[in-house]
Amino acid sequence: MIVKTKITRRVWFVVMLLFGMMRLLFAGETQWMAIGDLHSWYHSAGCEIEVGRTYQVSDQQDGLRWPAQFRYQDSEAAKALWIGCKNFDDPVAGKVYNYKVVHVGPRVLDESNEFMTEKFILKGRFDHPRVYVDGLPASKLDFMEVVNELDDNLPAERVLVNVVRTSLGLTMYRTIYAFSTSQNSNYFIYDYVFKNTGIIDSKGTSYPQTLEDLIIHFQYRYAPSREGGPYGYNWLPQSTSWGHNTMNDVIYTHPETGEPFRALISWHGKHSKWSGPGDNIGGPNYLGDGRLGAAQFVGVVTIHADKSPNDATDDPAQPFTTQEVGSDDPWTYNNSQYNASAMATEYQEVMSAGRPALSHAARVGDGAADLYGGTPGGYSTAHGFGPYTLNPGDSIHIVLAEGVSGLDRQSCYDIGARWLENAGNFPLPQGGTTNDRNEYKNAWVMTGRDSLIKTFENAVANWKSNLDIPSPPPPPEQFEVNSGGDRIFLKWADNSDGWVGDHGNKFNGYRVYRAIHQPDTTYQMIFECGPGTENPQVVYEYEDKSAQRGFNYYYYVVAYDDGTTPLGTLESGKFYTMTNEPAFLQRPPGRKLDEIRIVPNPYNVRARDWQFGISAPDRILFVNLPPFCEIKIYTERGDLIKTIQHEDGSGDESWNSVTEARQVIVSGIYIVYFEVTRDYIDENTGEVIFKKGDSVFKKLAVVR
Repeated sequence: MIVKTKITRRVWFVVMLLFGMMRLLFAGETQWMAIGDLHSWYHSAGCEIEVGRTYQVSDQQDGLRWPAQFRYQDSEAAKALWIGCKNFDDPVAGKVYNYKVVHVGPRVLDESNEFMTEKFILKGRFDHPRVYVDGLPASKLDFMEVVNELDDNLPAERVLVNVVRTSLGLTMYRTIYAFSTSQNSNYFIYDYVFKNTGIIDSKGTSYPQTLEDLIIHFQYRYAPSREGGPYGYNWLPQSTSWGHNTMNDVIYTHPETGEPFRALISWHGKHSKWSGPGDNIGGPNYLGDGRLGAAQFVGVVTIHADKSPNDATDDPAQPFTTQEVGSDDPWTYNNSQYNASAMATEYQEVMSAGRPALSHAARVGDGAADLYGGTPGGYSTAHGFGPYTLNPGDSIHIVLAEGVSGLDRQSCYDIGARWLENAGNFPLPQGGTTNDRNEYKNAWVMTGRDSLIKTFENAVANWKSNLDIPSPPPPPEQFEVNSGGDRIFLKWADNSDGWVGDHGNKFNGYRVYRAIHQPDTTYQMIFECGPGTENPQVVYEYEDKSAQRGFNYYYYVVAYDDGTTPLGTLESGKFYTMTNEPAFLQRPPGRKLDEIRIVPNPYNVRARDWQFGISAPDRILFVNLPPFCEIKIYTERGDLIKTIQHEDGSGDESWNSVTEARQVIVSGIYIVYFEVTRDYIDENTGEVIFKKGDSVFKKLAVVR
């Protein structure tokens, strides 16, 4: 038994040592962009590798969450950025490589020798608000983002600045823009500049040389979405979690205008292991309510790519390669910048593959995507830019936008429920009807393709306007929610007042939204104030009197403008103030002063373990209180030792038995005075329950 224990400990030590070494090798920072309907994380090395945020297999699908207020909406499995050139004189290896390729992703990351972070900071026009529920921090943004710099003049609400050196001597400047307005909240714009600085390491060592036939190659392993997979609610085949059935399409012209429009589009395709009726397009929950758990369309649009270092006009021939990559192909593992034969294969067969006559999706057709190619991993979509030749000091500018769109959440519920019920004449999106429930479901799911193209159009228009789109007012910088006895109290800061946008739009008022039971559900507006509303006076608090006992409530408050821009009324982003802790009705207030009780009374400190549990703090409860009152505690000789303002509308208040002077009370008799501070009227009957100034005395005995 002793030997077995020692062996177990040694094995555990080795496992932990290896895990620690892996974390050191993959050292780096991550940062979320999480202010709009699309949330995703980014790595300081310049690209997001497989499970690169948490290193947990359960986070195989991690990132590109849309619609982000709902749980398990991740569509990202892995990304990669490979940069390669020809005839590179490597000062570290002491040789010239015919092909030199440096890598970050899909599985490798070396921030010490290959992709070396120089800068990684998040900028914001304002910090995320302080959000509290019953005094506790209650915002996901507290844990998801750290705003390093504030700048009122930023072109977007959040800007992530990332500078990375590579061992090629090519420095990457990556700037990511995020927006919260509804038309622009489901994409990120990626502004890349790749400059031949000659700096080859983190020390700043310079080894200038011309980079010949440089190719910049991006890979995207999409897997929409986590909700139905094994790391979500688990009704879809397991391999959907790594994108085994993902369909990858490529377009080069806009489907309506015929103008150049270069985009990668991916979605959840058919899977041969589907166990439900019909097919799994949209990922319907056939074991439950039928809701569509994988109706997302995800992809990347090329907004701009320089023709050459000397010609900054957009080159419609870029990206020059769009061949998909087998996600588990040998060259997606153990990549090395010093393996000459492997780098030659990567450069020639992957990075220079060109544009296939038919996209992956076209070749799969109506079949099961997981069976195509006989690969266990499915396929990643990809595009490469180049080849460019960069002399020392030359640079290339590439602008991309990555987005997710599709059916809205309510439609996913409604369409999925009708599909599951299989009753009836099903309406089709282009008009007409069908009795085939799968035709109905699939037709509606595939409208997400048009939605994603519209998302890309918004991103392109935004960039072409120099990011000069109308902005909403800033959110309240503080939001407090407090549970009461017969209502829930909401209060927010007034910093949005008087705001005027760059497009002439002005602050108009505030709106409050509420969800019931859980935060990842739909929210309903329950209050608005400002000119043109039923509450024309702008206020900074609201009492939710419609809350019912036994339910959890979640809230957010937004500032909104006067609707004078072409985008209509703009609201501040909901995620800034959305609560992730529940508020609920507490003990209702009493109805008579003589019913007030002090519990326990007498208070015996030696019996507190029996009264409140082991290790519980000292506390005395005052119950059956008026909703608003002042509690004053005196010694028997009349010395005031503690004043408590009871303002939460509930029927109870606790006291930790500590005086204003921070002293624990001693044995003796204490007089407790209760005085009503606000009239309290029964809203149903109009009866006056308590009048301001009503009061009563009670005695408290303490034994220590």
